[in-house]
Amino acid sequence: MLTGQRSWKFNNKPVIVSTGTTGGPFEAEGNISKDIDLLHNDLYMGEDSFEKAHKILLEKAGQKAIEKAGISKEQIQFYLAGDLINQITPTSFSAKTLGIPYLGLFGACSTSMEGLALSAYLINSQGADYILTGASSHNAAVEKQFRYPTEYGGQKPPTAQWTVTGAGTALLSHSGDGPVVTSATIGKVIDLGLNDPFNMGGAMAPAAVDTIEAHFSDLGVDASYYDLIITGDLGQIGQQVSLDLLKQHGVQMEESKYVDCGLTIYNKDQQVNAGASGAGCSAVVTYGHFLNRMKKGEFNRILVVATGALLSPLTTQQKESIPCIAHAVSIEAGGDRQ
Repeated sequence: MLTGQRSWKFNNKPVIVSTGTTGGPFEAEGNISKDIDLLHNDLYMGEDSFEKAHKILLEKAGQKAIEKAGISKEQIQFYLAGDLINQITPTSFSAKTLGIPYLGLFGACSTSMEGLALSAYLINSQGADYILTGASSHNAAVEKQFRYPTEYGGQKPPTAQWTVTGAGTALLSHSGDGPVVTSATIGKVIDLGLNDPFNMGGAMAPAAVDTIEAHFSDLGVDASYYDLIITGDLGQIGQQVSLDLLKQHGVQMEESKYVDCGLTIYNKDQQVNAGASGAGCSAVVTYGHFLNRMKKGEFNRILVVATGALLSPLTTQQKESIPCIAHAVSIEAGGDRQ
């Protein structure tokens, strides 16, 4: 049901029945490698291009979620997913392999929660029995398209973020065991005129703040309602900017409960400048690390706010600013499900 101006409340509490996550060799050295189901030791993953490898990431993540749920892909009505590359072709090719009716999404790095929100809405309204949703990114493919090919060895500024090689998927249903999706808030495009493609965190921070404030207003809650508020992927710069903006707007936020996927996936020894990014970042960290912690009883309620920069190589070349968006989804432990 619609709650407030831009939020949905899911009274039927769609269940995240299972998840599947994949990563690359750099992610295997990271902080949450034990929470990733399948780690590849080569960026090519047996393929002859990075884009084809990107497809493999999402295929394997989807197959892992289906396998863990103990169902067949024929039981799944819809597949909602997306990425950043060339009209989301890696996702579209993964949909060909999975063979599930497909709705392609583009929300840049906000795609994971865009997909989860839409999937929960469909399940909540009895539009499907099972839906698979996910997002992915590949470091070398994204760097080549949006910035400079890795082989060039170009030096990056401290504000730059490292694109995650990984994919995360979630399988939702109207029944079963697992965390439940209780609400979602859909973001607006926010553009404050920044045009530096090496400062995604700073550009996306206002969109995260706008969506967080809308969620609190629509749902009648504040930050204390959640055990964690998780952004993805603001990195060091964006997280601090968003905290400063929230304080300016009078939103009380306990900083220890405000975490970022881009600051979670890698360890301090990995040189990633301001943190991680990529459409796969929030998907891998949420569907792997944070949901695993929820299942262990470490917390009961989380709000995941995935942020996306809606630029393209063409708009960057034309000196356009960077329009940004953030979508928020509330996930709770499933023990109290009615």
